Amino acid sequence: MTLTIFAMVLISATLHPLREFYMKGNPTPEGLVFSVMAVFGLLSGVQVAVTGADPWAATEVWGYLAVSSGGIIVYYFALVGTMRHGDLSIYYPITRSSPLFVVLYGLLVQGQSYPLTMLAGIACVLVGAFMLQYEPGTRFFAQPRTLALATLVMVMHGVITIADAGAMQHVEPIQFLFLQYLFLVPVIGVLFVVTRPDGRGAVQHLLAGWVKMPGRFAVACLTAYVSYYLILTAFQWGANVAAVASVRQVSIPVSVLLGGLFLKETRMTGRLAWSVLLALGVVLIILTR
Repeated sequence: MTLTIFAMVLISATLHPLREFYMKGNPTPEGLVFSVMAVFGLLSGVQVAVTGADPWAATEVWGYLAVSSGGIIVYYFALVGTMRHGDLSIYYPITRSSPLFVVLYGLLVQGQSYPLTMLAGIACVLVGAFMLQYEPGTRFFAQPRTLALATLVMVMHGVITIADAGAMQHVEPIQFLFLQYLFLVPVIGVLFVVTRPDGRGAVQHLLAGWVKMPGRFAVACLTAYVSYYLILTAFQWGANVAAVASVRQVSIPVSVLLGGLFLKETRMTGRLAWSVLLALGVVLIILTR
């Protein structure tokens, strides 16, 4: 990994938790998600127009596009539920443990065997994830439904990463993003409107946040786009998927610091320690594969 690609991935990892950070305490997190996706579509469309890129080039990788897009829809629905009910410093680290999904799939479904180093990494992730969500004096799993949603987010993130990395070997990031979000924005908008709470209007559900907290929405949208675009560019420049995924684990302790410093979440010293253990476990898994 070159120094330039390393810097790109590090910046992406640092920016990534801001989307979830701004979802916490937001009365309409679905509106924030819809806005993030709309900005993805708008900015990628502007880049396609300015550069003169072929807007339909991503049809050549329609399989990757379909898998990634389906994963994103499930990812965001599960993420909204996770952030609505759970602490950022507990559940963001779990959602970012997607390499664990890839390895466990190979171990349990494909019958693959792994060296002790990887098994140690798996153990670190599982212990770190359990201790993050465990509240002393409560039942074994403090919030089982939220934990299940966070695990689903983690699985979908693994699926999306694999599909995106494959697509970037054939098309430009802006071409892929433009066609993907040309489809995703109206679909996710309709799904969020159909599933909105009773008594809330569609416009209010999706767009009221721009009136009540425009700064938060703007920062969340722009940083999410920059973070994702940097990762796609790194893949396009030939970055190793495992190396990129390793560096991206920086986002885990960053999320815990955001939760403690700004959201006033509790047990920060312990959560930071367990999040670092989880991140190190993920890195061990990636580097041993």
